[in-house]
Amino acid sequence: MIPIVVGSRSPRRLDLLSAALPGRDLIVCPPLNADEPGFDDVITLAGFELRIGEIVAAKLADVLQQLTANDIAARSQVTADEFAVICADTTVIVTDDAGRPLSLGQPPEVGDWQTVVADWFRQYLAGRTHTVMSGVSIARCCRSTGKTTVLDRVCSTQVTMWSDIGDWLDWYLATGEPNCKAGGYAIQGAGSVFVTKLEGSYSNVVGLPLEETLAMLRELEVLESV
Repeated sequence: MIPIVVGSRSPRRLDLLSAALPGRDLIVCPPLNADEPGFDDVITLAGFELRIGEIVAAKLADVLQQLTANDIAARSQVTADEFAVICADTTVIVTDDAGRPLSLGQPPEVGDWQTVVADWFRQYLAGRTHTVMSGVSIARCCRSTGKTTVLDRVCSTQVTMWSDIGDWLDWYLATGEPNCKAGGYAIQGAGSVFVTKLEGSYSNVVGLPLEETLAMLRELEVLESV
């Protein structure tokens, strides 16, 4: 069983992979460069797919550089000749009043994040369907041969929330859960009370589409087929 490197700072992605791959050697090595192009200039869903693919590809290149460079400390984490790297990125895509797609990132870490999240719920989430899109890139690498094989996928899930949020929104803000969550909610937590319909991968909304991820690992022969 070759080691699997999780190229992410997200504890939710690590939790999902740990649950799906019990007993596997999971090593966390996030990208060094936190700068990302963002989605402010993207105006179509096809554009979102291209951009999220670019973001994940850059993350993967960053982690691979860390693990293959001779003079970098990260290499000491993975001493095996062969290893796999998983990188991902997730965004919440809503529709504005003009029908254009808009990405909701994380609420601001400082300032009145509650007001920001409340506005998101009232303007974009309550009574509407939004898209949660994740890009996943997985590489299988062999140091001795220099061979690297990469697979890429984009997964989208449709999430519908009920419209009568009423006092529930104040309650949810008081839990503190929306802070630092993409789109201002966590479907795996108290935020699930707002969801009335989900079409697609649940784990994708949490932060990593496990179905696609496991299928890619099998295709790369990192996991045995079932």
